[in-house]
Amino acid sequence: MTEPQQPRPAPDTGATPETGTARATRSQRVFLVLAAILVVLLGAGIATQVRTTDTGDDLDSARPADLLVLLDNLNRREAALRQEITELERTLSSLEQEGSEAALEEARTRLYTLSAQLGTEPATGPGVVLTVDDPREGVGSEVLLDMIQELRAAGADTMQIAGANGETVRIGVDSWVTGPGGDIVVDDRRLDAPYTVTAIGDGPTLAAALNIPGGVVDTVARAGGSLSVEQSPQVEVSALREIEPRQYSQPGN
Repeated sequence: MTEPQQPRPAPDTGATPETGTARATRSQRVFLVLAAILVVLLGAGIATQVRTTDTGDDLDSARPADLLVLLDNLNRREAALRQEITELERTLSSLEQEGSEAALEEARTRLYTLSAQLGTEPATGPGVVLTVDDPREGVGSEVLLDMIQELRAAGADTMQIAGANGETVRIGVDSWVTGPGGDIVVDDRRLDAPYTVTAIGDGPTLAAALNIPGGVVDTVARAGGSLSVEQSPQVEVSALREIEPRQYSQPGN
């Protein structure tokens, strides 16, 4: 009579249930880390593509309906500024009668700031003076518009552009630039190269924004022109905008 065989013990692989769970957890963590890295890389690629395609020629390819919306927004912004100036003038008149010197000075400062932004008052302050030479007539309106937008984004609050023909235009909230190189028109006034742009703001910040790799300085050079940037502790923007009274539009509440 043979003895019943005892079951053989399982080979010792060194893997316990706890060890297997730990390995699964580590695998999941590795997978999550790899997935996160892929998401970051994908996001960076998308952002790069957006920055690459978001250039100054968006206005050229925009639909007429989009341009009308943009123009309407600019008109609303101008109307709101005009309304705020009117209200500040009333406040200023009231404060002058009441004799509150501190509040009066604050109202005057605010009124001057808004008037300078709207272009109805001259302005002085630190900033930069740009000179754009265009001997090959390759610097078109899209390049100048890109320069104006870059200055605004860098904090310039007051600007003017002058041509060699003596025309000077104050840049306002609804200013527009059109025409190919050699035939530039700003707010219905033709300008001849070289162009001089005066902008009030933090000089080092404005200069740095224009000189970034692939920025405005490089764009002007690719168009066959040259752009020089001079920082100054005191520049003057003396050109004024003629603001015509509006018949219909009113700022929203």
